[in-house]
Amino acid sequence: MRSVAEVREYLSRARRAGRTIGLVPTMGALHAGNISLMEKARGQCDVLAVTIFVNPLQFGPNEDYQRYPRNLERDLEACERVGVDVVFAPAFEALYVSEQKIFIEITQLADHLCGPFRPGHFRGVATVVAKLFNVIQPDTAYFGEKDYQQLCIIRKMVEDLNLPIEIVPVATYREPDGLALSSRNVYLEPEGREAAPTLFRALSSARKMIEDGEKDVAVIKESSAWILDAESHIRPEYFEIVDPVNLQPVTEIAGEVRIAGAVWIGKTRLIDNVSAVPRQGG
Repeated sequence: MRSVAEVREYLSRARRAGRTIGLVPTMGALHAGNISLMEKARGQCDVLAVTIFVNPLQFGPNEDYQRYPRNLERDLEACERVGVDVVFAPAFEALYVSEQKIFIEITQLADHLCGPFRPGHFRGVATVVAKLFNVIQPDTAYFGEKDYQQLCIIRKMVEDLNLPIEIVPVATYREPDGLALSSRNVYLEPEGREAAPTLFRALSSARKMIEDGEKDVAVIKESSAWILDAESHIRPEYFEIVDPVNLQPVTEIAGEVRIAGAVWIGKTRLIDNVSAVPRQGG
């Protein structure tokens, strides 16, 4: 479906019939990670809606909006295999009917991790997700943990704006060598693809140090930096250990944390994260 009115009418009939509606927002170029979200939603909802929209508001002036991979025909086939009930794939004008003057403002949660490196990104993400929530009006919405900062921001937006939507996190889907699936992985040259799992190895090493009892964040980050710096194809952007709720950096491990990193491989930016919990009594 292409128009807001069309998809609203379809879903309003389902809502009146007492059917629950689940939403998986995507930017298309669907991969196994997206499919895992859909499959989880399919098992929990009566009606499954997927949105496919490459949102220009969340791309910076020097980012990859124009070359972001798009293949709607293949995406629709993937949705059909999962049993998606409705795909909302609007044109830009359907969601942005005039010049956008109202945006979702984010404080604190965008201060670290990807926020400083992508100014305006999360404002664009939150604004378009709010639009999609208003169009679809789902009971539940599914977001992958790979984009953990995004997940936290959307969860807080729902809480702060009193939206009657349950946000369901879905574990990161990985290749056998640990690389988190992303639509941008298709940009990687063979040498870059071979180097890409290094980020996950650095994250996993930091997690093991925490689980083994290391509490000094500086020591953990220094050890992980050695892993990243040893791979010549990788240019680290950030590697941080933060509180899993407010996303503020910590200096000492006192409980569960989220370890997150971003690297550049050529012109491709990859992000990943893992959770870490210190050992009992450690």
